[in-house]
Amino acid sequence: MRDMKTANRLPLLRTKHYRLPSVFQPDNLLREARRQKEKIPGAVPPVCVLDPDGDVTAHLVELGRAKKNKNWACYHTQLYDVDVGGQRFGLLPVAVGASFAVLVAEQLFVSGCRLLVSVTSAGLLNGHLKPPFFLLIEKALRDEGTSYHYSPPSDYSSIDHRLAARLVKEFERQSLPVIRGATWTTDAPFRETSKAIAAAKKLGLQAVEMEAAALYAFAKARGKKVVCYAFVTNQMAAAEGDFEKGPNHGVDRFLAIIRATSAAASR
Repeated sequence: MRDMKTANRLPLLRTKHYRLPSVFQPDNLLREARRQKEKIPGAVPPVCVLDPDGDVTAHLVELGRAKKNKNWACYHTQLYDVDVGGQRFGLLPVAVGASFAVLVAEQLFVSGCRLLVSVTSAGLLNGHLKPPFFLLIEKALRDEGTSYHYSPPSDYSSIDHRLAARLVKEFERQSLPVIRGATWTTDAPFRETSKAIAAAKKLGLQAVEMEAAALYAFAKARGKKVVCYAFVTNQMAAAEGDFEKGPNHGVDRFLAIIRATSAAASR
């Protein structure tokens, strides 16, 4: 009880009123951005993808397959349109970390996005697995700050279970090698101490990343469709030769998973 009383005195957990609307609204921010940038109002693609590493976006831009979206008015980022198998997706690179990812997510959903997919690079915790591989994040340990502005304190944020079930069926139908599991979302990757890592492993967490807990808390609070994947590529650079993504830097598998996610979410 003493620990809970101490926690509730922390600024992060004080003065949170989850049912009250925010004064600062994303659509109002974009209204002013469009005015200043002389952008014509228009919708972004209904399926948008966060590419925190930026590798996929850079590769598709280099190939001429990704073009800047002319309607996106965000002050901080660029959105690219890409055609994958006849379907148009929005691709947004280098939105790294929980607060940045949710800042962008808020703006995407008031701009026409209906499904947001995050595919973030992650560090391995489960020693029985070998990178690189893709992990559907079913729940994420809330060791960051942003989620607590959207949802009362709890250990985890989770994907919508009905959406998760549809995704699993789609992966099986397409024989896509996607593992399911839980991650640890941290705000401070360079404070992943040996004891913190040991505690995460004891909880059965598969990987560590920086966005999922906040994005799932946002999704539940706002009633939006969000799917988070960890592209587990490294073992925290504890040895040389880390951060390899496989053939074609993982781009082909990345795009296959996005298409499968879109198909499952539309059912």
